[in-house]
Amino acid sequence: MPWQLKIRNLIGQPIGISLANGQGTSGVLCGISYGKLLVIEYLYQAQFSLKQYDFYMIQDINAFPPCQSPQPVY
Repeated sequence: MPWQLKIRNLIGQPIGISLANGQGTSGVLCGISYGKLLVIEYLYQAQFSLKQYDFYMIQDINAFPPCQSPQPVY
């Protein structure tokens, strides 16, 4: 399915983004504005950054998979 059809259902969800240049990033999809994705990404410590990615830069977007049932930690 083309990524453009997925984005409306992914707003507010953690996503992985595959960029056209071969790089990738991840974060929470905050919204869409004027041909750009708005993604909040973790920087370090307690700092986050709202980044914008033009549609032409994006190759694919995928939601993070759900966690498996919790396993005990020993």
